[in-house]
Amino acid sequence: MAHDLVTIGRTGVDLYPLEHGVGLEDVRTFQKFLGGSATNVAVAAARHGRRAALITRVGNDPFGHYVQLEAERLGVDPVHVTAITDPDGPPTPVTFCEVFPPDHFPLYFYRYGAAPDLLIDPGELPLDDIRDTAVFWATVTGLSAEPSRSAHFAAWQARGRRGRTVLDLDYRPMFWAGPEEAGEQVRRALEHVTVAVGNREECEVAVGESDPQRAADALLERGLELAVVKQGPKGVLAATRHERVEVAPFPVEVVNGLGAGDAFGGALVHGLLSGWELRRVIEFANVAGAIVASRLECSTAMPTTAEVEAALAARAGTSERTA
Repeated sequence: MAHDLVTIGRTGVDLYPLEHGVGLEDVRTFQKFLGGSATNVAVAAARHGRRAALITRVGNDPFGHYVQLEAERLGVDPVHVTAITDPDGPPTPVTFCEVFPPDHFPLYFYRYGAAPDLLIDPGELPLDDIRDTAVFWATVTGLSAEPSRSAHFAAWQARGRRGRTVLDLDYRPMFWAGPEEAGEQVRRALEHVTVAVGNREECEVAVGESDPQRAADALLERGLELAVVKQGPKGVLAATRHERVEVAPFPVEVVNGLGAGDAFGGALVHGLLSGWELRRVIEFANVAGAIVASRLECSTAMPTTAEVEAALAARAGTSERTA
């Protein structure tokens, strides 16, 4: 049976401080979680009952074993999560963050040389699964180094720009020589996908536009079917060739903003596969992201469909009482 979602890209272990409002030099206790954007999107979709798989590589080490086991525990098919066999190969990456609510969450990536997830080889891709999945999700980070870059383009070539081929514009400056290099690769990638998701800064890297409306136009002009532009405190804009909707932010008390975008992504996948009208899809995804922002962790914080629907119903009830 084909998967509902196959993601490709970054994985690893997140170590989050249990003491907030202080720098890492003063933190004494941490908690370990499964991490990585492509990984979190797969987990988020699985929480909505979707059959999700992840294509990635891990180190030949205990953290790599943890990634495989934890991904499976959280509902993601681990069949394409493979360990590097070279004992001298790079270890599974670890990421630390600092937590300064409501809007400052610095990340520190411990990725030695070429991280395992950037060593995905074109010749090892499960091309049948990539072709057959209902949604194929990739991130810009996977384009930052070889052989991962070639693997991504080989996957897109095999898929043939089929519908629901998504590029998360997830631009991480530390993985690139500069925005110009990233922009060149992203623009190549946009010729192969049908959906793009990113914030204003990521859209500027991708298509040279930070204004949400112009960024959406520029993405659609490249042949995409759906452009999603996150506008921060102004909410989310989603545009197709025939429709344009804007959804306001969902207010929560922010604990850790990291992972909210991945929750949005998994919920977006669920909404698209459910055949909902565009506004409902974006509202659902927006609330899913907000719920994760109100929690410390990422992967294990991903909400269920029932949790998102309950939050939407509560907001609707509040709106009715204040109308």
